Amino acid sequence: MSIDADVILIGAGAGGAVVAKELGELGVKVTVLEAGPWYGNKQWKEPNQHRGSVSSSNPSDLDVNLLRHQYNRQENTMNDVVSGRFRFGPADRRQSVWYRNIPEHGMAWQASGVGGSTQHYWANSPRAFASAVDDWPISYSELIPYYEKVEHTLPVQFAPTTSKEELFYYGAEKAGWSLIDTLNPTSPGYRPQPNAILPPNERLMDPNTSLHQLSHMEGCTLAGHCINGCPYGPSVDKVAKRSTNVSYIPLALKTGNVEIRPNTFTTKILTENHPEEGVKAIGVKFRDTWTGEVGELYGKAIVMAAGSIENPRLWLNSDLPSNEWVGRGLTNNYWDWMTGVFDEKDLMRILGNQNVNPFVGHTSAARLDYPGLGSIQPSGLSPGLTSFLTFGFSQSGYASKLKQSPDVPWDLQGRVVGNELKEWMDSYRNTLSFLILTDDQPNKRDGVTVDPFVKDEHGAAPVIQYTPSKQDTKKRNELAKITADILRKAGAKKIIRTDWPANLFAHILTTMRMGFVVDTNCEAYQVKRLFIADSSVEPNSGGGVNPTLTAQALATRTAEKLAKKYFS
Repeated sequence: MSIDADVILIGAGAGGAVVAKELGELGVKVTVLEAGPWYGNKQWKEPNQHRGSVSSSNPSDLDVNLLRHQYNRQENTMNDVVSGRFRFGPADRRQSVWYRNIPEHGMAWQASGVGGSTQHYWANSPRAFASAVDDWPISYSELIPYYEKVEHTLPVQFAPTTSKEELFYYGAEKAGWSLIDTLNPTSPGYRPQPNAILPPNERLMDPNTSLHQLSHMEGCTLAGHCINGCPYGPSVDKVAKRSTNVSYIPLALKTGNVEIRPNTFTTKILTENHPEEGVKAIGVKFRDTWTGEVGELYGKAIVMAAGSIENPRLWLNSDLPSNEWVGRGLTNNYWDWMTGVFDEKDLMRILGNQNVNPFVGHTSAARLDYPGLGSIQPSGLSPGLTSFLTFGFSQSGYASKLKQSPDVPWDLQGRVVGNELKEWMDSYRNTLSFLILTDDQPNKRDGVTVDPFVKDEHGAAPVIQYTPSKQDTKKRNELAKITADILRKAGAKKIIRTDWPANLFAHILTTMRMGFVVDTNCEAYQVKRLFIADSSVEPNSGGGVNPTLTAQALATRTAEKLAKKYFS
């Protein structure tokens, strides 16, 4: 058996790209296998039409003009979960998406490709609450230096204020909440959002600099549409929104020790029984998503960073040792969404202009944190996504058929159609929406298994199940009441609570939990030299905050521990 790389790394998303960069800088040779396409690379000038090259390891292959061409502001082109460029499926969009069995008719909002789901994330990068990490096998203080390293590398900075944040701050203060100025909140309060987005271009307000010129300069343009990739900057590594394909991937390539193979779906972890180490990971089996060709690659260690759905699926399809917690304990921040609409005269009094314009600025640039409950985030999206998330995606049915309790602090709940929908969308520029993130807790009944009857080209399909507990529901309802109060205090004349279904999966965590499936170094208890480096190892939902920064801090730590143990 010949060794193809020191480490075979599965997935080039939030965690995998971090591990690649960290190991590469330590002199460890890494081959990264990514199931989806690689946008912005000269080796794949038409990544959705042709197979292109097998791999790339040269930072000069990165091309910001290609990235700008391949990422655009057309909502369906980018975000359609069936045919969009950010779907979870193969680069060849004539093929179907990769199937997930979600019995409750939910949706897994993820992306394949180099950068993973960070390609369309909002770049919100708060730390987990210390009170949540108290339940982990490692201490919060041990995480701090890894948080700081990631925050410096991306970098993470407090977001600038535009109208929607100003309106939120006004309402939060009127509602009696206090401003907090720490990265480690221990009590409730509001603050600017820590975002992995470069500061606004210093010439942003210069009338002599056109928007076209600004988009080729370093710095955020506050143009909104960040969920579509936001590919603005003078080079790939200077793009404003710091998805891992423009932040960690260029740094990984610059080490000279990292090769990345897109369009390569890992289907099995290969193991052997070692007289001293027991079951040991030695390689992977993969499938080329363009040709269907299968092959094997071998390494001295294997890192799984394929996400909280594909990691347990891969473990189970590889017939690795049985562990009752593999795939179990899924958390999802049990999301919800609320929107208020405002009169122009009130906005003029508060903001000095007659529109909120939710599409301006970072997608989410402020937050209210409440350790023990979760968090809420004022959020602004483009019209199509706003319409879908606000009016068309609810577990309450049609709002017109739902009789509201008189003590409920919102006016509508559920799906909106007809003239009511037209009126809301006509007022789109004067709306303020909030994303609610709940501190949901792991439960063994929730998680990812494999379907005994349904297979795709990569093996048994994953089955995803999640039912929030009564306590989780109580927390979400409390956060909804806080949100409604802030909207009322800010002057909202009408409020809708969408009541999202529990099975909207985007913040997917805790299916390969530290202390249950992996040890404190994130090495599998039952398979030596097999590490896991993404949000699936987080032991809980971090208190109800966006999980990416914590996953990246853990990935940084895991790379360090792996290198020290096997490559010192």
